Formats: sequence, structure tokens, C-alpha cells
Amino acid sequence: MTVAQAHLSLHHLLHVIIYIFILNHVDSLDPSEHDTLLELKSSLTNGEKLASWKPLTDPCNGSEPNWEGVLCMNDTVWGIRLEGKELGGNIDTKILMNLPSLITISFQNNSLEGEFPEFKRLRRLRSIFLTANKFSKGIPADAFDGMRRLKKLYLANNDFEGQIPSSLTTLPKLRDLMLENNRFEGAIPVFVKDNLTYVNLANNKLNGPIPQRLQKFPKNIFSGNKELCGSPLGECEPKIPESTIIMVALVVVAALAAITLAVIILQQFGRSSKDALQIPTYKKGASHEQMEQGCGKAAATVAAKKASLNLYFLKDDAEKFDLADLLKGSAVVLGGGVFGSSYKTTLTRGKVLVAKRYNQMNNVTRDEFIKHMKKLGKLNHPNLVPLIAFYYRKEEKLIVADYVENISLAVHLHGSRSDRRKSLNWPTRLKIVKGVARGLLHLYTELPSLIAPHGHLKSSNVLLNQEFESILTDYGLVPITNQEHARDVMIAFKSPEYKQHGRITKKTDVWSLGVLILEIMTGKFPANTFHSKGGDTELTNFVESMLKEEVSINMFDKEIGGFDEHNEGEMLKLLTIGLSCCEPDVEKRWDIRETVDRIEKVKEKNQNDNDKDDNNDYQ
Repeated sequence: MTVAQAHLSLHHLLHVIIYIFILNHVDSLDPSEHDTLLELKSSLTNGEKLASWKPLTDPCNGSEPNWEGVLCMNDTVWGIRLEGKELGGNIDTKILMNLPSLITISFQNNSLEGEFPEFKRLRRLRSIFLTANKFSKGIPADAFDGMRRLKKLYLANNDFEGQIPSSLTTLPKLRDLMLENNRFEGAIPVFVKDNLTYVNLANNKLNGPIPQRLQKFPKNIFSGNKELCGSPLGECEPKIPESTIIMVALVVVAALAAITLAVIILQQFGRSSKDALQIPTYKKGASHEQMEQGCGKAAATVAAKKASLNLYFLKDDAEKFDLADLLKGSAVVLGGGVFGSSYKTTLTRGKVLVAKRYNQMNNVTRDEFIKHMKKLGKLNHPNLVPLIAFYYRKEEKLIVADYVENISLAVHLHGSRSDRRKSLNWPTRLKIVKGVARGLLHLYTELPSLIAPHGHLKSSNVLLNQEFESILTDYGLVPITNQEHARDVMIAFKSPEYKQHGRITKKTDVWSLGVLILEIMTGKFPANTFHSKGGDTELTNFVESMLKEEVSINMFDKEIGGFDEHNEGEMLKLLTIGLSCCEPDVEKRWDIRETVDRIEKVKEKNQNDNDKDDNNDYQ
């Protein structure tokens, strides 16, 4: 072999070695992260500016990036930071789903546009930075559903419109919220948690009062919203009507509401002035003593009538008022239930109350009613609506309680979207169930003499406050309700033990709680729990169908959202608890304490799914 031939063979061999090295190196790349990032590059306008993103190199070298704008740890991509790169188009979150360790992204100072990216697909994200782009559309209300790890959201200096997404309000870890210099409109939503530390809502089109939890921030973060009011800005003032016609209409509506409530209360709870002030008549020749006795009786009658219009207060520290104060305040009819109508009334001093008429309690004596109401009035628990006062008349009863600002669980589950404040996600539903369970346990502890301390547990009797805490109402009414009426309408009398044996037990409320849990988790409507009269067929069918169905995620209400391997087990656990509470055999059914203990052990997610060290957060 000549020297030239040897040199040629050596050169050929070197090429083969290099080729084999390249093939082996390419095969060693992580096809998921490597290919995913290249696909992301191709999806963006001006993606070619990412010159370091080359097919034959790794994105990461240990914890050091080989590619510009990639954040690495242990050869894994945990963040993307592409700021000021003149990138356009939009972020395809379907592509980013193939980056399982991704927890932060930043595309600030680019030209991204179009629909808001579906970041809720990326539930591990902790930080999203999109400040100074060209987004110009509304953000869906559910855009952040299930993003329970999100801490920082920067959307400033875009052209977003519409309302601030309600799904932001329930995120448990959200700390930074920068929405300034957009076109957001409507009211600022009420945030369930008090975690926000950095907020900026300046220069939008927001209106209405500033929620209390945001009033601690300086006024400059609200500037540029001409129709916002409340602390730290100026006080909210009622809008002045634009014309005399509007003014007259408002006055008429208010007057009619007040008159309606006045007429109802006076008709149902008062006697006519003629009866109240009736003066006795005397036969000719009646003695002075007889006339004096007659006048004394008349005076006593008047005094008794006046006293009968007073309310009996259940709380010593309650602000005192009487029926006249209720009549003076503005009134709104909330609706009619199986017991009677409810009215929301605002006293002249600003206090908002609910007055509810009960017209099926005329078999109970005055002493029995007062004694029982005193027991209920002593109850003090965050998951029970506080009873303030009552009015007694044999034919009618009036119970006054605090007004709960939010609406009932039934409306949130089954009402039209326009009636709801938000869709109930999994953490909120679990919170509601735990609140109901705690309220029930308190009733059983404080009212041990009652067979079914609630007796009428259903979703329309679960109120939700602004923080979506459960507040039970219409509790403890079984002993003072006419039994024939109770059998027709109260949930306790629809239980399996009453249908089979004609009795309710200490476990009856547990059965009702089970029905409620199934309703909350499936979104299905156990129709007969709301019927005023009639049989139990629909309710029985609802429970039996649930007991027969195979327990799986297919049973869940689709509006819960947030399904993943970290919470599905806990959701199934709560569903199974609901089914166990609906055990038809009362002897096999759990008691209230065991039921509550099991509910308290249900978590929002699998506890083995711990967050990464917070130090990994970008910025």
C-alpha cells in the first residue's frame, strides 16, 4: 500500500468515526424535550432568530443551558425565557405539554397575538410572563382552572379586553397579578384567598367598588379606572339618575317592595287597629267601678297588642330593631320555599337581614316555640347561619337571620350561568362538603336531644358566602313543624328508614349528607328534594342509580375540571364516602362523627405530589 493510499484510508476511517459519533450523539438526545423545543421554535414567527437552538445539540448541559433562553437543571428544561426576541404568532400549549418539568415561561417584550394560550393545560406552571405583547382579545373565565401552583401572572401592556377571569380568584398560591395598561372592564372580582402581595390594575376600564381584600394596596395601582370607587380611592356614591322618568321608576319600585312586605307582615302578624284599640261598651246604668274595670282591660289590651309587635332577640349583643324598622327598610322578595316566603330587607342603618315566614308551625305552643328557638339561638358556628330574632303568632312565625351575600349551592350547581358567581372546581366543592360536615357535627354536639338535628339538609339550604364557605340554614325545625307538613316536605322524612319503618334516626342526616355529596360531585339534580309535596320516587331513583353505577371518574360533573392523577384519587374517595352515607340499611350506615372524620381526611390532591423547591421559581 502506497503512502497516498494509506492516507486516503485513514481519512475515510476518520469520516466514518465522526459519522458514528454524530449518530450516537443524536440518539442520546432526549427526543421529548429536544424535539419539543424545536417544534416550538418552528411554530413561532421569527423563530429562526433562535440561532442556538440546533438539531445536533442538547438544550441543556447539566444545569447549564446550551440553548439561549432555556432554563436547565439536571439536564432537564424547567423554564423558557425568551424576552425581546421579536417573536410573533402565538404560544402552542399542546407543544409545551411535552415538557413535563416546565414550571415557568417568559415571552415578555415580543409581538405575540391572537387567542389567550390555554395555559390550564400546563397545571404545573408557577410563573407566566407575557408583559408587552400584542394580545387583544378577552380571556375566558375558566382560563386558569386547575392551575393551583400558579404564583405569578404578568399580562401588563397588552390590549386584553373583557372581564378579569373569575378562575383567578380561587388560585391558592397566586401572589403577583400584573394587569395594568389593558382594556379589562367590569367589576374587580373577589379573591377567595388573601395571598396577593403585588397587584397592579391601573389604566383599564374597571368599575364599581374595590373588594375589601384589595383595599390595603396603594391607590396608584387602581389609577386610570375612572369608575372605580371605595378605599383607597374616593367613597362610592350612587349614580344620579339621568332623567326624571328613571327617578320616578326607582321610587315606585322601592315603594312597592316596601308596601308588599308591610302588607304581608301586617296581615299575617298583626291584628287590625280596630281590634287592637277596641273600646268596651256599657249598658245604661253601669256603675263607676264597672266602667273603670272595663277601661283597665282596654288599656291592657292595647299594651298587649303593642308588645306583640316586638321581636324576641336571641343574641344579647345583637343590634335591636322592631317590626317597624323592618317595614321602613327597603325590601326584596327572595322567593318562596316549602315553609314560606323569604325577604331581604335593609334597615335604615344599613344592616342587611333576611326575614322568613313559617306558616306550618301552628301546632306548637308559644312556650314550646320560644324554648326551642332559644336553643337554636345559642348556636354559634361559622357554618351555621346565625339566628338573630323571631316573632311569634299562633298562625304565623317570623325568623330573622343575617343575610348571606352569595347565593345557594343549588343555584351554583343547577342554575343558569348568568345566575352563578363562578363554576365550582374540585377544591371549592371539597371545601363546601367539609363546611357542611362541620356544621352538621356542631348541630349534633350542641343539640343531642334532637333525633335529626338538621332534618332538612339539601343544596338549596346550603348558602355560600363570598369565600365559598358553606353556611347551613333551615336547621333544627323538625320538632316545631307540623308533622303532617314535615312528612310531605322535609328530607328527613324521605329517608329509607322512614319509608321502611316510619321513623327517623340519628343517622338520617348522614343519609341526606350522602345525597348532597353525590349531587355536588356528579352535578345531577335529585329533583324531589325540592318538591313541596308528593312521593319520593325521583329521589329514590337518584340514590339507587348512584349506588348501582360503577365508581369511576365518568361519574363526575364535567364542570369540576382539573382532572389529573394527583387529585382523581381524592375525588373518587369523596364520591365513595357519599355512596357509603347513602347506605339504605341504617344499622350499616356510618354515624355523623365517623362520616366527618373520613371527609376531613380527603385532600385536594395526593399528598405525595409535593411541589418543587420554591427556589426554582423564575423571578
